[in-house]
Amino acid sequence: MKKIWIAVIFCGLLFLYLLGLRLDFFRKETPYSAPPIDKQNISVKETWMNIYQHDRKIGYAHRSFIPIDKGYRLADSAYLRINTMGMVQDVRVRTEGNLNSDLTLASFDFYLQSGLFHFKAQGKVTGKTLSVFIDKQKIEIPIDKNLYLTSGIVDAAFDSGLKPNQTKTFLVFDPASMGKRPVRIALIGNESLDIMGRRQNTKKISIDFMGASQTAWIAEDGTVVQEEGFMGILLKRVPKKEALNGLAVASQDLTKIVSAASNVPIKQQDQLKQLRLQITGTNDKILLNGGRQTYTPPILTILREELPDPSEVLASEKDLPERHLQNAPPLIQDEHPKIKNKVAEIVSPDDSPLTKAQKLVSWIYKNIDKRPVLSIPNALQTLENRMGDCNEHAVLLAAMARAADIPAQIEAGLVYMNGGFYYHAWNVLYLGRWITADSLMGQMPADVTHIRFIRGGADRQIDLVGVIGKVKIHILEQL
Repeated sequence: MKKIWIAVIFCGLLFLYLLGLRLDFFRKETPYSAPPIDKQNISVKETWMNIYQHDRKIGYAHRSFIPIDKGYRLADSAYLRINTMGMVQDVRVRTEGNLNSDLTLASFDFYLQSGLFHFKAQGKVTGKTLSVFIDKQKIEIPIDKNLYLTSGIVDAAFDSGLKPNQTKTFLVFDPASMGKRPVRIALIGNESLDIMGRRQNTKKISIDFMGASQTAWIAEDGTVVQEEGFMGILLKRVPKKEALNGLAVASQDLTKIVSAASNVPIKQQDQLKQLRLQITGTNDKILLNGGRQTYTPPILTILREELPDPSEVLASEKDLPERHLQNAPPLIQDEHPKIKNKVAEIVSPDDSPLTKAQKLVSWIYKNIDKRPVLSIPNALQTLENRMGDCNEHAVLLAAMARAADIPAQIEAGLVYMNGGFYYHAWNVLYLGRWITADSLMGQMPADVTHIRFIRGGADRQIDLVGVIGKVKIHILEQL
């Protein structure tokens, strides 16, 4: 049974991210500041929605908007039952925010929980700076325009007076990745829907997030009554009792929904020296060319690396890319005592960088239980809980390698398994040159079926959104 967990759960995070467009932060690309709103015209608002996937209920969402003394209090939460690789998990996401009288953000709390894993971020705006606190770490993000918090990016479009055939662009800030990405919204037209037992006139809006399309319907009072899009997900407004009643069933297996089929089986993939294939459905954000990959559209060739001689690694230390040992992302805690102490137990000061890397890959492969996790990858939590999928393995190896003075980055893309290509994450370690390493599979270098799409942290991995479910692969040659 161990083999089945050698797979991707990355698509689950992307699923949560896209659903999180209802829960995250945005700021408009052009200057905008809403005037103070007369609280006498605003009452407490509360909305409940069922979350469906292909007509099966997999969860619910709840939003409240309450006037307070100095502005407004906004709370948005979602409960989901998600199936990844046959394992069903309950996921809870919650965002709470205090807004100023002009709806700009004053402070927020963000929380995500799945099984033993949880992620929490808090933030506060002071002047032109957003201070974010994650696991006792403080990150300061400069903001040159007003920052807003909303439970749905479509609310922003409605409030800004979107006109027919008009498109507006918003920048979404994600507290999990500390990244910002543009979202384009256009008013398609008017449509009548059956909502909560009666016919309602709505405005239909299209949402384009990095190539992934969604649609939302807004009632005349500005309430979002229906949303649909990615992975067959539909959110529909219902009474509170209906949202809370009826145990949600699990979603369809997310990893299978977004996998890419292979035209031929790949045998003994760990023995292959070269893989040549035709790939379509990507975009200009995907990093197909470089390193061991050579891309001449639409043909991609991947060569297995040779491990450098230990003396070669030592001789190249003068070229060490120091910038990759500085300013680690918040959840790659390479300076934390628990991670540094564990690394000191695994490697010896006299080990060469290559030997250190091999020991770390082997230790993680043998000691971290391979289980799907739907949360924000966190190196320290992974070490403490001793479990995780490819994302947890990748962030832990990045942290442990950096603690051992080995520059490390995360790569994500596709890997071959059980007749198809699944979304996956692994590492590259600098050993005189960048060498791939997959601690979930216990490979260094990683086999040639690892197709790199991006390199970088969670803010870069979101670039995969635009290609998920669109990639087609045709194997031409395997040597």
